[in-house]
Amino acid sequence: MAVSSQPRIIIFTGASCPWCSRVKEYLKGKKFRFREVNVEKDPDGAKELQRRNIKGVPVVLINNRAIVGFDKAKIDKLLGIK
Repeated sequence: MAVSSQPRIIIFTGASCPWCSRVKEYLKGKKFRFREVNVEKDPDGAKELQRRNIKGVPVVLINNRAIVGFDKAKIDKLLGIK
């Protein structure tokens, strides 16, 4: 049985959010692909965060598990980064 080495990562961001930039740079540096959803430009993305009762960005979804903020330890744990 094949296991995907690339988890599904979505980052919810805002235009003037420095932590959003840092989390994107971090994941790019670790060679992970992700989809970015700017909640200021994407009403469906904003609704998704409202549905999850999350009020701030960045939000990193890794295989549908939400991490609010740039919490490197949690990101590393979910992605298996040592």
